Amino acid sequence: MTPIDLRDAARTAVASHGFDVTPVDASSLSPLAPAALGAGARDLTGLLWSSIDNPDTRDLDQLEYAERLDGGRIRILLAIADVDVYVPKGSPLDQRAAQNTTSVYTGVTTFPMLPERLSTDLTSLVEGEDRAALVVSLVIDASGAVQPAEVSRALVRNRAKMSYQDVGAWLSHAGPPPAPVAAMPALADQLRLQDEAARRLRELRHEHGALELETIEANTVAVNGRVMDIALVHKTVARDLIEDFMIATNSAVATFLESRKVPSIRRVVKAPKRWPRIVALAAADGVTLPADPDARALSLFLAARRKAAPEKFADLSLTIVKLLGAGEYDVEVPGGEQQGHFGLAVDDYAHSTAPNRRYADLVTQRQLKAILAGAPTPYTVAELTEIAARCTRMEDEGRVAEREVRKMAGAALLAGRVGESFDAVVTGDTPKGVFVRLIHPPVEGRVIRGFERLDVGDRTRVKLVGTDVARGFVDFAR
Repeated sequence: MTPIDLRDAARTAVASHGFDVTPVDASSLSPLAPAALGAGARDLTGLLWSSIDNPDTRDLDQLEYAERLDGGRIRILLAIADVDVYVPKGSPLDQRAAQNTTSVYTGVTTFPMLPERLSTDLTSLVEGEDRAALVVSLVIDASGAVQPAEVSRALVRNRAKMSYQDVGAWLSHAGPPPAPVAAMPALADQLRLQDEAARRLRELRHEHGALELETIEANTVAVNGRVMDIALVHKTVARDLIEDFMIATNSAVATFLESRKVPSIRRVVKAPKRWPRIVALAAADGVTLPADPDARALSLFLAARRKAAPEKFADLSLTIVKLLGAGEYDVEVPGGEQQGHFGLAVDDYAHSTAPNRRYADLVTQRQLKAILAGAPTPYTVAELTEIAARCTRMEDEGRVAEREVRKMAGAALLAGRVGESFDAVVTGDTPKGVFVRLIHPPVEGRVIRGFERLDVGDRTRVKLVGTDVARGFVDFAR
């Protein structure tokens, strides 16, 4: 069989789920002069801003800066790329973004919400360039509590683009300083202070019942559309740091909007419908969870399992994520009922830190800018409701498309290994069948024989009985 080009297959898959994948010619877009970008904004280009992300990431949405205050407090400034300055509401680029609502990352190719001329250049907080941003100021006390946030417009400059792997290894004393840290000693102090602040935030969240999960990403390694490997990406201290800042910022922004009586799009994760299965998993380890969903109790159970069986915690985390179910977008009107985010144990949570790749974040950014300008909110509740529904639907469609391409990549990788047996964990029990993910390589497929009495979270041994790359089928039997 002639190998398929997964780049073409990915484009077809993403388009089939309602995304417009027609290339957008944005070459005519010209950079705005720093004076125009910073009109009415603070000039913060002199601060030692830095970014931490995947090494190949080019759509940089945020920068970080920290300073120590009196009384044991730490101020974190988080700069979020001002995408609205180039993509005003109602413009053709905005209409395209509103249709797709999210970037889709298939592993073999990316389908960005905004043209790359913007998302990886003009609206990306790239190293060494002045960029417009919204800066959220968070003051964190010794207990991890955050004072009400301040938001302002600013001009910023990324002084150091670093990777999760390099910074994480260095902060954990398992690797040398990243090149920018070696070149700028002050950056070392910056990162240590940021890590200290992040740990405060994390510890307080866990006290309130936020779930401590260790999710593992499986990234497709492809060359010219052909799959060479599927590599696992583990969490690091640096990933935790950025995640802690994003969570704190998104919560602070939601509270900021509510305090100004502005309706907003919220990210909601409801109490899990499959809580009884979570209770059963805990019972198998000798732990009794409450009959009704309880984030605090689940958090304590997970923390105990991480300590007792660290080698199995990633698989347990994956199982819990599957059982919690997907999040969704909803609209909150100040004074109305709050649904909250079960996994993060917070009542107020708005997506705001990734406007290059999520439309909900761009909408939130426009609301923040309107508040700062003393202008009316740019969206009615009806408009927000329609946007939230579309963002949820397209995120779900994007997730399915990404999974389809990952399955094609997995089928391509395993095509020559039919007949071999593998250790696996059950990741799904749906009307379409029982699904497992291999421990190595981390490929997911369906169990077509011998799946009786299997449930999410079970470990099992399966035999590969067939693959179909074009359809993304990987079939196992027990």
